[in-house]
Parts: sequence; C-alpha cells; structure tokens
Amino acid sequence: MFVAPPGYQPVYNPRIPYVGPIYGGLRSGMSVYIQGVIPHEITRFNMNLQCGESEGSDIGFHFSPRFDNWDKVVFNSCQEGEWGSEEEIHNMPFSKGDAFEMVIIINQEGYQVTVNGQDLHTFNHRIPVERVNALQIGGDASIQTVNVIGGGNPAGDQIGGNLPVMDGQPIFKPPVPYTIVIPGGMSTKKTIVIRGMVPLGANRFSINFKVGSSGDIAFHLNPRVQERELVRNSFIGGSWETEEREISINPFLEGQYFDMSIRCGNQRFKVFVNGQHMCDFFHRFQNYNQIDTVELEGDVQISYVHF
Repeated sequence: MFVAPPGYQPVYNPRIPYVGPIYGGLRSGMSVYIQGVIPHEITRFNMNLQCGESEGSDIGFHFSPRFDNWDKVVFNSCQEGEWGSEEEIHNMPFSKGDAFEMVIIINQEGYQVTVNGQDLHTFNHRIPVERVNALQIGGDASIQTVNVIGGGNPAGDQIGGNLPVMDGQPIFKPPVPYTIVIPGGMSTKKTIVIRGMVPLGANRFSINFKVGSSGDIAFHLNPRVQERELVRNSFIGGSWETEEREISINPFLEGQYFDMSIRCGNQRFKVFVNGQHMCDFFHRFQNYNQIDTVELEGDVQISYVHF
C-alpha cells in the first residue's frame, strides 16, 4: 500500500501549541500550507519556522498576527536568544470567526506570505534557510491542516520503494476549470496531490488525466456530490467505456476540505483521500506515459495542486 512520505503527509487538527519536524529541512522552492479558523476571542497567535524543535532554538521566521486596538502582523527572527528588528504591517488579513488559508513560499530572497490568495509580505532571510527544520505554532488560532509542500524528500531512502515522484512547483488557488501540464509527462510513481474544498450546493466535479494530442481521457475521476457517488471511467477513441462506482469511503461532502493524492503505478492509479485508500483504477490506456495533462473542472475550489 502506498503511504505518503512524512514530508508530504499533512498534519490534521494539531493540538496547539504544536511543534513538528520539517523532514530534510527547508529549501528554496518549498512551501508551508496552513488552514485554520480565527476564534472570536483571540489576542494573538504565532508561527515560527525554527532551527530545531526544542524551546530556545533559533527562529528563521517569526510570524505573529496581534489583535488589539492596533491590529498588526509582526515578522521577526531570533538568534542565540536575541530578537532581531521587527517588521510589521497594519493590513490585518485575518478576521475573527473566519476560516483562512495561509501559504509561506520559501524562495531565494526570503519567506513570501500569502493569506486567502492575497500577497501579504516578504520577509528576507536572516538565517540560512537550510538550518530551518521545524515548525512551531502557538496562541489562540484553531489549526485544521498543516502541510509542507515541495522540495523533494531527502529522507526518502529511509522509507523504501513507495516514494512518490514530486518534481513540479505547487500551483496555489488555480481557477476552475484549469488545465495543468504534467512536468515530464506521466511515469511510474508520479503522484499528484490536490487540496480542495467541495462548496455548498456543489453538484459534481471531475479530474481528468488526458493525452493532449488525441483528447483521450485515460482516467476520469468524477465525484457526484448530490448522488454521493464517485464515478471512474476512461474516454478512448471518441467513446466512454465502462463506469466503475464502488468505493470504500466517500469524503466528498458539501462544505468539506479534502486532501487527495493520485499515484500512477505500472498497472493502475491508486487514489488516497485524507490519508485513506479510496479506490484503484486499472490502466485501460496502456501507453500511460503519453498522458501529459490534468484537467480540473466542475463544482470545486482548489487550494493547491502539486506534482
């Protein structure tokens, strides 16, 4: 059975305060995705990307929204117990009682922060990013999902042969419908990770693995929300083939987030949702290495897509 390596496994509903490792450390090109809710009664919360899991570790990036008469967001770093100079903005992107999605994109310049799809601030590196290997969250926020995305997985050799191949940059909040070119085309062990939400009133949506030159759909994954069904099929040579509908779980409910990973194997696609195996789809299009695009369409909101 495929189990995502720790570096790609989301953390759900962590108890706050939370401290957890970033396997292999941070590198440019990686991102940290956090989804949660701001309580009505909140003073402040913080997120630290730090150089170790112990208290007193150096902090490469300190992020602290503070709710008072002068609402602001503070950014800083801490080395050898000494805080650096604060950077702050007074454009508070969080609202009490509301859900949020936050992404910290690590690039060569620093930490680029977006909240609910809007750029907030870039904090330049003060500590070499390669030293950063842990995430700490404290304060009053309610966190539902934490995921470290991208950068490969240097711990992979310790895990064995079940590694997914992840070689693309994550795409955050793409509009739907959306077509994505698969980096390098489809291959064995290549995995696509999709984080999204089924909006209220949704009817159906689909994820199509396609051969761009012919329009053939090698794998059509079609959650039908109102019917509570998950249809799988293929469209080859101008016609649909036999539908498959049996599933072990149905995670696609109105108003619910989902984390999906779809992995290509020699014989089949394996689909996992929220850490559980949902279904397999055996290859009907034998030259699956000709699959070069993924198409997202229908009633779904996408937080990010990552190959």
